[in-house]
Amino acid sequence: MKPSQTAQSPSNPDLEIKDAQLIFNRVWKELDEEIGRENLRFPKELILLGGAPGSGKGTNTAFICEVRGISSPPIVISQLLDSPDARKIKANGGMVGDEEVLRLLLRELLKPEFRDSAVLDGFPRTTVQVECLKMFYDQMISLRREFSNTGQAHFFRQPTFHIILLFVDESESIARQLKRGREAQAHNAEVRQSGVGELEEERATDFDPALARNRYRTFKEKTYGALVSLKQIFHYHFINAQAPIEIVQRNIINELEYQSSLELDPRTFDTMRHIPLADEIVLNARQELVNRLDGYQVEHPELMQAVVDFIQGKMMPVIKRYAISGRTMINTEEPLFTDPVAIAILIDIFSERGFRASVDIHIQDIPERFDLETGLIETRSKRVYRILVLFNGSKIRRG
Repeated sequence: MKPSQTAQSPSNPDLEIKDAQLIFNRVWKELDEEIGRENLRFPKELILLGGAPGSGKGTNTAFICEVRGISSPPIVISQLLDSPDARKIKANGGMVGDEEVLRLLLRELLKPEFRDSAVLDGFPRTTVQVECLKMFYDQMISLRREFSNTGQAHFFRQPTFHIILLFVDESESIARQLKRGREAQAHNAEVRQSGVGELEEERATDFDPALARNRYRTFKEKTYGALVSLKQIFHYHFINAQAPIEIVQRNIINELEYQSSLELDPRTFDTMRHIPLADEIVLNARQELVNRLDGYQVEHPELMQAVVDFIQGKMMPVIKRYAISGRTMINTEEPLFTDPVAIAILIDIFSERGFRASVDIHIQDIPERFDLETGLIETRSKRVYRILVLFNGSKIRRG
């Protein structure tokens, strides 16, 4: 049998040529010749979700899309491989050939709805697919360099790959597969009886413990090691999926928390990196506030006392009247605040006491004298300080 025939035969993946370079080059060349390099526009972000049977990939795929704001539907490899031969192989706990998987996947990723992000459920599953994934990433980098100084550069952005592995042990996987089978069977019986609803897929592996065990061991032998091997190359996230669903999803959120250094184009990040992160500022903000207040007491004791007296005598009575709303606006022409240090002291005192204060300065020109001979109007400047104080309002029920 010729190599080209064995490599494309999904009916017997064990006879498929296992040369990842040969497989990838053939599929890539097909795409290049068919649609042209300028149209090889793949998603910027790929989230590859793998896991043992019963680990919750279906449930968590939808959750990941929601967390990341991905509007495109997840790409489920098992749904792409829906030929009769592929169904027979999957029913016995086996897997479809690597070249067919890669060919279908890359064509799917070229669809416009996946231009920004895509979640893949069930890829890569073999060592060959892992190697093809690496070559795919390299080709995306190559395309980015090739088009970087052209009008099409925005179509070839810095790719970001996340590998998420949901893990459950063998006994848990088998138990969940069989539970899923019972639930699908009961659901379908009700649909047939009532005529309402849609039938769910009944997988042979969800009814036979031996087939369920074989499916799990196929994952451990061919997929688990393949995914772990990507740990040193892409962003890798190991999730213990045996925990309750709310814990699993909280861990997913923590793992996929936005990090600009990982997701922005390096040139964009380099331009912005000197602006500190909000978390970095907040981390030391309390100690810096303490240092400033102590400094005012040492360097400007009289001014600080005057600000404290103004807050106690003029502001707190008004703030207390608005305790339910948690918002107070006070206008004042107090000469004390012509000194900008007094404004800084006021804001810091409120911050230390748990309030959020801001001060806007409005300067108005007030007419004082009109010269009849020259027509000139003499004015004086009037400074109005608008002090906004915010705080947590009363917990009282508001009608």
